[in-house]
Amino acid sequence: MLVNWLQKQWQVPTLWQIVLIPLSWLFGLISHLRRSLYKTGSLKSFRLAVPVIVVGNINVGGTGKTPLVIWLAEQLLLAGFKPGIISRGYGGNVKCVTEVFVTSNPAEVGDEPVLIAKRTNCPMFVHANRVLAGEVLLKMHPECDVIISDDGLQHYRLQRDFEIALVSSSTLSKCQLNLLPAGSMREKVTRLQTVDAIIDSGTGSALDFYDYACLPTVFNMHMQGDTFESLDGSQTKRAAHHFMGNTIIAIAGIGNPQRFFQQLASLGLQFKQKIFADHHAFTAQDLAQFAGNTILMTEKDAVKCQSFATTDAWYLPVVAVVTNAENNSLVELILNKLRM
Repeated sequence: MLVNWLQKQWQVPTLWQIVLIPLSWLFGLISHLRRSLYKTGSLKSFRLAVPVIVVGNINVGGTGKTPLVIWLAEQLLLAGFKPGIISRGYGGNVKCVTEVFVTSNPAEVGDEPVLIAKRTNCPMFVHANRVLAGEVLLKMHPECDVIISDDGLQHYRLQRDFEIALVSSSTLSKCQLNLLPAGSMREKVTRLQTVDAIIDSGTGSALDFYDYACLPTVFNMHMQGDTFESLDGSQTKRAAHHFMGNTIIAIAGIGNPQRFFQQLASLGLQFKQKIFADHHAFTAQDLAQFAGNTILMTEKDAVKCQSFATTDAWYLPVVAVVTNAENNSLVELILNKLRM
């Protein structure tokens, strides 16, 4: 698969990176021109009737957007707001604006929207045109007074009131800082200077390659969770020690599978790894090959596997924990902007 091949090239300097540099220049020119056209009004952007918070990143790969969107929705609910959430619905195939429910088919609306709907209980709509998705959401749920746009940092057609950019200092190396396709960047690193907040979801030495003097506040985020839930619908819950001594297969079809594997290891578990492509469309055969073993997976993958779950398959729900930075609270920063 081309995506997997490119991701391998980004890990260390290779000859292919040099070959692809001219394409990165072309990508950067188109990206800059497109953003400039929106900035000058030559391309029209639209403002929704309520404030919009955009959660996204400037690079390809898993940085933890879905857990952060869930966390943000929960914080807004606690503050008295009634958030609605919109997404492109990556991995789905719907052609019109579609509301997402817990019972929605991930193959149609995307796996992440189903998970978000399950965890937040907030109105959730998907469509490639996020402006249209937001308009339909507000029409059907007029009680919503703020919109969270999942992974919409480069969707400049939608005007926004607050931008959050996620990066992972664990996985984003200097080798990846070229623009696509020579590197993993959707936009230049300098784009981070224009967002309202940055969240580092990695465990590396945070953002060593950035000029801190030019950046907004950088917050840190990690995932927390130690209780597994059954995939078969029985709602059985078990702690990690229950699986010790079992032959465990840990599977992951997410953008950053190592984060999941590291979390399992931190719980004291020993396991064999099986990595699938991000947003992999799981089938019964994918799990059948591991029959007789204990299967552990992410909650994002679980929403696609519950219809054919085996009796010894489990998923690990996690929650995002966002820490304050330099005595600044991300929640207060957002609330102050919304209440202006």
